[in-house]
Amino acid sequence: MMDSEINQEGFQVFPYLQGERVFLRLATVDDIPQIISFYQNNAAHFEKVASAKPHEFYTLEFWKNTIITSQQDYQNDKACNLFIFDLTNNIVGFINFFSFIRGAFHACILGYGLTETTREKGLMTEALKLAINFVFNDLNMHRIMANYSPTNECSGRLLRRLNFVVEGYAIDYLRIHSKSGLFHSDCS
Repeated sequence: MMDSEINQEGFQVFPYLQGERVFLRLATVDDIPQIISFYQNNAAHFEKVASAKPHEFYTLEFWKNTIITSQQDYQNDKACNLFIFDLTNNIVGFINFFSFIRGAFHACILGYGLTETTREKGLMTEALKLAINFVFNDLNMHRIMANYSPTNECSGRLLRRLNFVVEGYAIDYLRIHSKSGLFHSDCS
């Protein structure tokens, strides 16, 4: 099920994407304790592919502001930042579509992450299929770009499974842990 209709006040209803084993939606302030716990419990796992988060990242105030900004970015057609929930309503990951470009291009960048304990079970494949379908069909994107480190073989396999195509290598594209690296630039 996908919901992206316009309500009576003229605002777009936030997406709710339902799969067989997961559902995706934007966060609300009620999710903050679970979001903080999700990131704290998975900090070491995520730091393998992203820089360490500052202390403020794990605070109530940070997430209140982030959620407000995320909802505004969605309303203003700038980004779509979704959390992945299992069917028991636990956050197991995130999918972010950001840097929306409109005009003739209609493109965005994809970022994602999943808890270490739920990897290799097909949940991210299911979630990304739902999200990508929503972004192409409901948000009218024509192109989604994703970057991953060639050493992250799981991401490489996942993106190939979802029909992303390697377009090249972006040398020194991202700086993680104060080091530049070689990243694939993939697009669908």
